[in-house]
Amino acid sequence: MHNYLDFEKPISDLEGKIHELKKLASEDESIDTSEEVGRLEIRVREAMADIYSKLNAWQKTQVARHPQRPHFVDYASTLFTEFTPLAGDRQFSEDAAIQAGFARFRGQPVALIGQEKGNDTKSRLKHNFGSARPEGYRKAIRILEMADRFQLPVITLVDTAGAYPGVGAEERGQAEAIARSTEMCLGVKVPIVSIVIGEGGSGGAIAIAVGNRVYMLEHSIYSVISPEGAASILWRDSTRAKEAATNMKITADDLKSLGVIDGIISEPVGGAHRDPNAVISAAGETIANALAELSSRSGEQLRSDRRQKFLNIGRNL
Repeated sequence: MHNYLDFEKPISDLEGKIHELKKLASEDESIDTSEEVGRLEIRVREAMADIYSKLNAWQKTQVARHPQRPHFVDYASTLFTEFTPLAGDRQFSEDAAIQAGFARFRGQPVALIGQEKGNDTKSRLKHNFGSARPEGYRKAIRILEMADRFQLPVITLVDTAGAYPGVGAEERGQAEAIARSTEMCLGVKVPIVSIVIGEGGSGGAIAIAVGNRVYMLEHSIYSVISPEGAASILWRDSTRAKEAATNMKITADDLKSLGVIDGIISEPVGGAHRDPNAVISAAGETIANALAELSSRSGEQLRSDRRQKFLNIGRNL
C-alpha cells in the first residue's frame, strides 16, 4: 500500500477513486470503468507533475524520508554484483547501520559503503534507522584502508538522519570516530564517488561523503542538523522545522548553487519511491561517468583535488 505525504492529498484522492473503480469492475464484469479510469490517471499525472514541480524545502525533506524510498540495499543489489559485506570494527562490535564491503560495479572491483535504514520494523531496529555508532564508522575506516591498499575506487551511498547520539556511543568516542572516518576519506589515494540518496544528516553523513565527486538525488537533503533540531536550538520550538528547512538551504538545488555538491540526479515525477528502478539506473550512470572521469588521475592528484574541493566550499559566497 502506498504511503502518501500530507501535501499529496489531491493525488491520494484521485488514486483512491481509481482503486474503487477498478475494484468495482473486477467484481462485476458488466461494468466498464476503463474510460473513467483513463481520465483519472491523466489527472493524477497532471496533479503529480504540478505538485512536484514546486516543492518547498520542508516538502522535499518529507520526500527524502519517505519510508518506501529505495535504500542502500536496493542500490547494492541492483547496481553491484558479488557484494561481500564485511562486519565489525576489530575493536568493539558490528554496527549494521553502516553496510560496507567489496563488490563489482559493471565488472570493476570497488569498495562500497553506505547507511541502511531498513524498510520494516524488524530491519529498522536491526539497522538502528541508519544512525551509526562509533563502530560503524571504524568499520568504514577499515574498508577505506583496504581500498587504498588495493587501489579500489570507493562508492558511498549516504542516507542517515545523523550519527546515533546515545550515551554508549559517546562513551566509545563517536566524535573521534566520525573525525577519523572523515580524515581517512580525505587521505586515500583512490577515487571516491558519494551520492546522497535520502537524508544527509550532519557529521554522520559527512564521515563517508568526503568524495572527489558528491551528488544528490533531486529530492534528497543534506544539512549540518535536521530541521527539527535546528528549530529546537534556534527558537526552542521544533514545530518551526518548516521555517528552519527553508532558511538552512538543504535541498539539492541550494547546495549545487553553493558549490557543496557537484551534480543533481533527477528523480521520477512523484519521487524515487514511485519508480525505484529508474532512479537507481540514473545513479548507476552517474557513478560510471564519474569513475571514468577520475580514472586517469594519479593517487596524489585525487587526494589533492579532494582536499582542495572541500577547502574551497564557501570561498565565493
